Amino acid sequence: MKILVTGGAGFIGSAVVRHAIRSGHQVVNLDALTYAANLENVRPVADSPGYAFVKADIRDRAALDAVLAEHAPDAVMHLAAESHVDRSIDGPGDFIETNITGTFNLLEAARACWMRNGRPESFRFHHISTDEVYGTLGDTGQFTEDTPYAPNSPYSASKAASDHLVRAWHETYGLPVLVTNCSNNYGPYHFPEKLIPVVILKALAGEPIPVYGAGENIRDWLYVEDHADALLTVLEKGAVGRTYNIGGENERRNIDLVRTICAILDAKRPMDRPYADQITFVTDRPGHDLRYAIDPTRIRTELGWRPSVTVEQGLERTVQWYLDNEDWWRPLQERRGVGQRLGVSG
Repeated sequence: MKILVTGGAGFIGSAVVRHAIRSGHQVVNLDALTYAANLENVRPVADSPGYAFVKADIRDRAALDAVLAEHAPDAVMHLAAESHVDRSIDGPGDFIETNITGTFNLLEAARACWMRNGRPESFRFHHISTDEVYGTLGDTGQFTEDTPYAPNSPYSASKAASDHLVRAWHETYGLPVLVTNCSNNYGPYHFPEKLIPVVILKALAGEPIPVYGAGENIRDWLYVEDHADALLTVLEKGAVGRTYNIGGENERRNIDLVRTICAILDAKRPMDRPYADQITFVTDRPGHDLRYAIDPTRIRTELGWRPSVTVEQGLERTVQWYLDNEDWWRPLQERRGVGQRLGVSG
């Protein structure tokens, strides 16, 4: 299969590119190389004969038309997105333009390509989204594919809008689509402004480890390589027009997650005091959802997929990766906004 992956130099996108190439697919990696992208993320497969990179922006319809005309992919996996909630609070415009208008452009370009090639039934437009579109949960319950949308941040609202566009293009035009909504990802190559890399790098630097509020917010953590495997499974086996929720089956309070990372660091790179002593509680972000949890029954029963690692196993691998790859993360700390507190303007 020839797959066009948008955002393939980002965190999740690059995991998909690496997994797809290693699984024998051809990949065209389309990325605008904005602040969170890094071609080092795909260096392990960049010399593969089935890999090609195109620098283009999904906000540029003409560029998308040209790429699709040249490469005529069998499938589009759409991962390009602005994704950091804190940045969406400070500057929502970029999220509207990329996540909504960009998705519209890609849908139209893909539809034109699909029609030009005779509307092949095998074509797929796979839209990768987030569980944040469902809003927040209380102490009980889980998100299912039928949970009503109730986004609470500019980021999640923009992703909810893009999900609706994809559904509409299927219902109105017959475009063969798939939608997946995933829980929080973590793992190697995670851009150092998200919670887990922030904790690791602040701990190693001997700086305060920031935890929002009282650290009571709960997330379902999904190892990024498991997620990539799930996405390829959905692409290859999923029913057209179907939505699949992908979760890690690993709910943890933020404070417990942070303490686990500190304990792993204590074992792997001990100091004269526990890393947990650096934990500092800071003002919570506006509109911070309390709890996310995925019910993965559909993807497990229909497609036979479930995560391969627990959060403890995944965190162990992740911490070791950051310890072994300082040459990857050190330059990224100089990029715009990294290391600064964002998302307090609400």
